[in-house]
Amino acid sequence: MKKILIVDDEQSIIDSISMVLTSEGYEITGCLNGLTALQNIKNTEYDLILLDIKMPKMDGIEVLEKIMEFDRKNVVIMISGHGTIDTAVEATKKGAYNFL
Repeated sequence: MKKILIVDDEQSIIDSISMVLTSEGYEITGCLNGLTALQNIKNTEYDLILLDIKMPKMDGIEVLEKIMEFDRKNVVIMISGHGTIDTAVEATKKGAYNFL
């Protein structure tokens, strides 16, 4: 079964995305902050990481940089309701596969 990690500071976003992906047969783990996500990534191999840009304490770009330090093969798609072209370009340059 494919494993997906969803990192977002809003539980409702994690729940909504999880509901759709679980119904498609994916195993979902949700994290409400970057530090918890990084701990999970150290212990578990994920097929996909969905990562919010805007989060308190450690934003998505910082988390992305740490993820890429672990293993540049990680597939990370950045997600944001407040994204800009500049942010999307920065995330892609730092290793994000895509930006939604």
